[in-house]
Amino acid sequence: MSKTNRKGKSEIVLPPITVMEDEARRLNALASSSAVLFPRVAHFLAQEMERASVVADNSDLRGVVRMGSQVRYCDDKTGDVRDVVLVYPHEADITLKRVSVLTPVGAALIGLSVGQAIEFQTPGHNKRSLTVLSVSN
Repeated sequence: MSKTNRKGKSEIVLPPITVMEDEARRLNALASSSAVLFPRVAHFLAQEMERASVVADNSDLRGVVRMGSQVRYCDDKTGDVRDVVLVYPHEADITLKRVSVLTPVGAALIGLSVGQAIEFQTPGHNKRSLTVLSVSN
C-alpha cells in the first residue's frame, strides 16, 4: 500500500480500478459539481476517475465495485467488517447502509475488485486502508 520514495517519504500506491463509461461520465460530473461544497472528497473522486480504466457499458464486471453494488469490506486497521451499498449522494442513507460515492469510503471503493485494498486519507488527515471482501451487483 505505501512505499518509500527516494526522499524517504511514504507514498500511497493505488490499485488499478475499472469503471464503466456511463458511470465514469456521471462520477466525473458529480466530482466537478461538488468541488465547491466538498472539495477534498470531490478532488479524490476526480483523481480516482482520472486513473480508472474505463470500459464499455456492456462489459461484464463481476466482482468489481460499481454504483449500486453491495460491498463487504474490511477496515484494515480495526479489522471491522462492514456491508454497504454504494450509491449516489441523493440515495445515501447510513441507517440502511447506503454509502454515498461522495464520501471518502465511497470514493475509495468505486472500481475496486474483490481482494484489492486501497489506502486513502480521511478528512481528518489520517490514513485509512480498506480491503474488498465481496461484491454483488
